[in-house]
Amino acid sequence: MESEVAQRWASSLDAVVVYAQGALCTRVARGTVPADGRVRVTGMPRSMDPGSLRAKVVGDQGVRVTEVRVEVDAEPSGTDTADTLRHEMERLRDVCAAARGRRDRQLILISEVTALRPVPPTRKPEDPPRRTPADAWLRLAEFVDERLRGLHLRLVELEEDLRRVEHELSVATDRWVRASTDVQPGHVATTVVAVLTLVGTGTGRGTSTGTGTGTGTVELELEYGVPGAVWVPAYRLTHRQGDDSGTLVLRASVAQRTGEDWTGVRVGLATADLRRRTDLPRLRSIRVGRRQPVPAPSGWREPPVGLADLFSGYDAAGPRPVPAAVPVPVAAAGAFPPPPVPQGYGTPAVPALAQVPSPPASLDYTLPPPMPGTVPPPPPAPLGYGAPPPAPAELTGFAGAPPAAFGAAGPAPAAPRTPSGRPSGGAGPAARRVAAPDAMASAAAVQAGPPPPPQSSPVAVGPPQPSSAELDYAALVLSGAEENDGRRGRLFPHTPYDAVADEYRRSADAVSGLPLPGHAVRPRESAGSFDHRYDAVARADIPSDGTWHTVTVTDIPVGLRTEYVCVPSVEQTVYATLVLSNATDQALLAGPVEVTSDDDFLTTAALPTLAPGGVRRMGLGPAEGIRVTRRTNLRESTSGLRNNTTVLAHQIHVELGNRLAHPVTVEVHEQVPVTTEPDVRIEERADWTAPEQDSGPDRHAPGTRVWRVDLLAGGSATLDGGYDIRVPAAKALVGGNRRS
Repeated sequence: MESEVAQRWASSLDAVVVYAQGALCTRVARGTVPADGRVRVTGMPRSMDPGSLRAKVVGDQGVRVTEVRVEVDAEPSGTDTADTLRHEMERLRDVCAAARGRRDRQLILISEVTALRPVPPTRKPEDPPRRTPADAWLRLAEFVDERLRGLHLRLVELEEDLRRVEHELSVATDRWVRASTDVQPGHVATTVVAVLTLVGTGTGRGTSTGTGTGTGTVELELEYGVPGAVWVPAYRLTHRQGDDSGTLVLRASVAQRTGEDWTGVRVGLATADLRRRTDLPRLRSIRVGRRQPVPAPSGWREPPVGLADLFSGYDAAGPRPVPAAVPVPVAAAGAFPPPPVPQGYGTPAVPALAQVPSPPASLDYTLPPPMPGTVPPPPPAPLGYGAPPPAPAELTGFAGAPPAAFGAAGPAPAAPRTPSGRPSGGAGPAARRVAAPDAMASAAAVQAGPPPPPQSSPVAVGPPQPSSAELDYAALVLSGAEENDGRRGRLFPHTPYDAVADEYRRSADAVSGLPLPGHAVRPRESAGSFDHRYDAVARADIPSDGTWHTVTVTDIPVGLRTEYVCVPSVEQTVYATLVLSNATDQALLAGPVEVTSDDDFLTTAALPTLAPGGVRRMGLGPAEGIRVTRRTNLRESTSGLRNNTTVLAHQIHVELGNRLAHPVTVEVHEQVPVTTEPDVRIEERADWTAPEQDSGPDRHAPGTRVWRVDLLAGGSATLDGGYDIRVPAAKALVGGNRRS
């Protein structure tokens, strides 16, 4: 028991790097290396990718990891399971249904009392008029009022109880829906463990830790990938009026449903794709000539010769009896020995004649036992590697190589035929009763000589190319006699963890469909062709509930300049903007930013992607403290020697007023017509300037002109400009000449 406890090491999650989709987790485990060097590290999530598991020893402790594997264990779960929340939700649902039923019954009772009213008896035509019993009517009305008063007071109490229970039910339902996937439902919990083999670096396969005693503490670091984690950037910008710098706090909205809670971990954020392969391709050289380089051996070996005869005795004994239908005596329990196991992977094991059992008398099986000196009838030829081996001459140089994938199913060869034309094996019990004499003849034919080769068969050239899963010999499982003909007696990769993790992986990938927060952009879309990584300055807690959680990453100093922009020809409103300059070596990805100026929250805007050294403008909304007014005037005249030119003189008058308590800089944008006609000229009459054109999203339209005006606090300015359009007198502008 103490040895078993020493072999299990508990681990704790230390760091997580969240990628565009998925995450790379790092766990730390410490303990004393046992005598056999095998350690089981617990705490792995159920949705982890087993192919991404890596392990190493931290520091130079005289121990190295030679093997790491993934196994699945089942153990009783604790009292704190996901079923507790579900049971609480179901209990409150029943309580809510009972409260709603009491409220409904109270409403029915109120309706019945309300329907009470006096009904006079039917008066016959010959009866004299009767006096109305007013006292009885009044007493009935008082009874109804008093009764309704009590019923309505009770109804108020029932409705209050119903609202309280409905609120508790909604809270319990929300907690059950948002419950962390780290807690498993049910009473049996499946845990994923990593099995490691530690070997001392100085003593071969010993477990020395450098001290020679084997009792030192070794620290392991395990890294693995998990799906079901996404993140988007978010920011908070703080600046002061009049300052040329500010602080940009980078935050991240992280959502994960990996199956384990991230508690007190170092968080890193990356824009790369975790599932994208980054290994370089191997380029193989080809020589001109007969002599070629010998390929490196892969460790693959052909299946043993005579594999088809391994289960001949098992097939000759007939189907296995069912204990419920056909009772087998105790003496006959050894009549069905297990199939013989080959001594080595490349050594055939043919069963001897003494190992061929006789069928029990209770079975309806008419195949006689084999006679001395004969070979048992061969079973039906299985698929793929179970086909009869080729001639020895064809085996040289892999001329008759089997299919590329070890264990893959190929075309089924034709079964051997008897002289009478019936198949020698592979039929059911009823067919065996008929074909038994012919099977003996077929066995004699096998002794006489091999059957003639087929007329045509595809020949594979070159050695087989097994996959990486088929070269993982520790994960290969030998298929027994109960398997079908294409798998029995062969090695196939078997990873029981995949069946357990498929459901958790599908549940974890659902986090990719979460709706994004406002103005949020996924990092792969905003990062472009570059990848960036951001590391949080403090540890964080992120539960595995599939909802967004905000994590503060770091502070980024940025350059700020407040400018005001207006386009009075479109709208006579001045808009406030922030010009951000990124002087750091990290890019700022697109995302929402909360702008705070002088400790006052302004707005939540969309920050564009800002590369290192880039400058971008971000809008903050209308500036109510600055007014703008625009007036235009058009005069049409003619010029030239014969008045053959029409002159359209446009005059623009813009007035600006600053009602803020600090000076501002305003950019006034105007549009000058652009023409491609050779006989149309445009002459500008203003002191504006043409902006610099760039290829970014802030690219200006052709013909844009800009006035830059500095306004003092409470000051005003007047801008005058214009342009003349000269066209031939015989032509006119599209839409008319007289338009602004």
